[in-house]
Amino acid sequence: MKKCKIIVYAISKNEEMFVNRWVDSVKEADEIYVLDTGSSDKTVKLLKKRGVKVKQKVINPWRFDVARNESLKIICRDADICVCIDLDEVLEVGWRGKLESKFVDGKNVRYRYVYNWKLDENNKPLVSFMEDKIHSLNDYYWSHPVHEVLSTTGVETYVDTDLVINHYPDEGKSRSSYLPLLKLSVLEDPLDDRNLHYLGREYMFYQMYDESIDALHKHLDCPNATWRDERCASMRFMARCYLKKNFIPEALFWYQNAVNEAPYLREGYIELGSLYESLNRYDDAYDCLIKAYQIKEKSNSYINEEFAWNDTIYDLLSIACFYTKRYDDAVKYVNEAIKINPLNERYQDNLKIMSIALHE
Repeated sequence: MKKCKIIVYAISKNEEMFVNRWVDSVKEADEIYVLDTGSSDKTVKLLKKRGVKVKQKVINPWRFDVARNESLKIICRDADICVCIDLDEVLEVGWRGKLESKFVDGKNVRYRYVYNWKLDENNKPLVSFMEDKIHSLNDYYWSHPVHEVLSTTGVETYVDTDLVINHYPDEGKSRSSYLPLLKLSVLEDPLDDRNLHYLGREYMFYQMYDESIDALHKHLDCPNATWRDERCASMRFMARCYLKKNFIPEALFWYQNAVNEAPYLREGYIELGSLYESLNRYDDAYDCLIKAYQIKEKSNSYINEEFAWNDTIYDLLSIACFYTKRYDDAVKYVNEAIKINPLNERYQDNLKIMSIALHE
């Protein structure tokens, strides 16, 4: 096996709370580089103290792709593998050996790994998907002002690895720059389906429901919008917006479309089933939720959502079963919900009611 040179690179701003944990996780690399974009805390001092090679440069106007590309410029030119990892992320111990064992010598090589975007207090992954921000050096660059993507000029070779990166974000950090940068992304490339989807989602987060619906419609109409998982998500987000506007028929329409678009995903069935329950349509709710329950494999894309794989489905199913007089199943599912969330008082109350109905 050829010896390869592995470097880590990142951008930073005011992340002193993460420095030591981050360096501890990436120290298996041959060299570590950080472009600091204007920290006013001790981030730079702490990084240098730990032996990280730091360059400071303010990016104005701010764009994530420009910052990433500037960080690429400062790394050594003889790197074989470049690991892009933010300071709020952590590589699991032993990552270097796993990466070296999969090393492919050449240009345009990208390495896939498991990215645990959200974990619970016990470090159990709640939202996970495959990422690919590890790459060979030459011919790679970053594009898009926000939700930046790694791009290349050549034909890529993808390599699957056993690496795991965990994400432990600073929940207090502002994302106020995202919306204007997403507007800029769409302005620069109006036919980029990914940008349109993200813009619609961001409008939804800001409770700008009409703007969200408009952007998501444009995503669905985009000729490049062929990925069914993402199309399904846009439809679900539109349904959520219509619900917030109290337009129930429209919400039902788009949830039903979401289910039809990606019937292999739980998310659409669960959201539609929940809406049916709120309308006292319990037979319809049961039909939706049991289909969701029968899907046992989680998507490995960023589209998967926490509510599809936690206690939510068991809670909703227990209610649907109770109101359709499937009392055995109601008790079974509420007990499953309690196993996952034992401190939920409503679940405990529901169990008593459902148990009484079962034994009457």
